[in-house]
Amino acid sequence: MRNSVYMEELDSFTYREKISDGKAAVLVPVGSIEQHGPHMPLNVDVLLSRAMAGSVAEAVGGLVAAPITYGYKSQQRSGGGNHIPGTTSLDASTVISIARTLTLEFARHGVRKIAFINGHFENYQFLYEGVDLAVTELQRAGINDVKVMLLSYWDFVDEATIAELYPDGFTGWDLEHGGVLETSLMLHLYPEKVEMDKVEDLPPAVLPNYDVLPVRPELTPASGCLSSAAQATATKGEILLKRASVAMSAALDAEFQDVIDNDVEQK
Repeated sequence: MRNSVYMEELDSFTYREKISDGKAAVLVPVGSIEQHGPHMPLNVDVLLSRAMAGSVAEAVGGLVAAPITYGYKSQQRSGGGNHIPGTTSLDASTVISIARTLTLEFARHGVRKIAFINGHFENYQFLYEGVDLAVTELQRAGINDVKVMLLSYWDFVDEATIAELYPDGFTGWDLEHGGVLETSLMLHLYPEKVEMDKVEDLPPAVLPNYDVLPVRPELTPASGCLSSAAQATATKGEILLKRASVAMSAALDAEFQDVIDNDVEQK
């Protein structure tokens, strides 16, 4: 599949050819294995981050790396909690190490534009730390032309889209776990993996504005979801995918333009 944007589907010679001029960005999807209620599978964050990365890669002429499947520990106030069966997580040092190692690996290949496309709320700061360590290491080695971006796809859903898709009010991204956003995207991209008849149409979870350990499991709704997915539709998912990927593509084009300019100047 020489024309695929997905790196793992390419042979090594085709991959080398596609990154040979340093212009192709490599996008790394980052997900988790985490419960998403009774109506969706454990790998929702993997599937959605990979699909988002694929849509963006098509737009910017980039490639999508094989996804990071496991993520940082699910938090009770944004993912239901790490105590729920099926949720299988990494500790912070492991996520940091993976992000650092992959950044260094792609830089070693000759890639100069790297973007982590995050699909799991709790991953972000640890991805940031790993990338920061890698970039510092590269700079100390005299490699100053590698640029890395970190993007969580829900941050690219604008206020107008939120108002359009949540006419009854928006609970916030932290309580959207297993709710309208993820369920709509799954209905659009992977409808065969969603069982809408199992959605529990309940009010948003009421959680304290602090954390306590060990967690109190009774604070998490029995469904594991923090808001209702009853209003999710495939049409909403199509809108979300298009608008978020367009906005992310614009951000990549803007930030990576100077990498191209610097490369031209050096030649």
